[in-house]
Amino acid sequence: MNFFKKTRVIASFGILVVLNGTISCNKDDDDAVVNAAQDPVQVINTVNQGTWRITFYQDSQTDETSNFSGYTFTFGASNVLTATNGSTNYTGTWSVTNSDSNDDNPSNDLDFNIGFSSPQLFDDELTDDWDIISYTSTKIQLIDISGGNGGTDYLTFEKN
Repeated sequence: MNFFKKTRVIASFGILVVLNGTISCNKDDDDAVVNAAQDPVQVINTVNQGTWRITFYQDSQTDETSNFSGYTFTFGASNVLTATNGSTNYTGTWSVTNSDSNDDNPSNDLDFNIGFSSPQLFDDELTDDWDIISYTSTKIQLIDISGGNGGTDYLTFEKN
């Protein structure tokens, strides 16, 4: 086989490999990665359905998920957030908004805002403007990078 034929065969093979990789890279429709172009209404409609639980909470590399064991969360109408463990109810606020330049990076994402004034644990750990990493109809993953100490917190809600 001469040099030019070998080159064409190798080039053709390379093109086939690239095309195969492009065709086989198909994103799962159930998993939505949030970006600036997304409408907050999609996330709002997702969390308005049913009750949710915290399945992961990491505070600056420390897993503190067990602090929220037994609580269910309802993201209700008029931005009312209710947390209950069967005998005790706590009421807070929630919203999903387009973030602005006053927010952390990236400044063009969607924020999942949570606000509790009590108990102290909820106020200290959950109250924040979380960035949405991803969401599905049954799972929402959030992140917060602290402006003060630079620690990174992760919060995951899963539908009951």
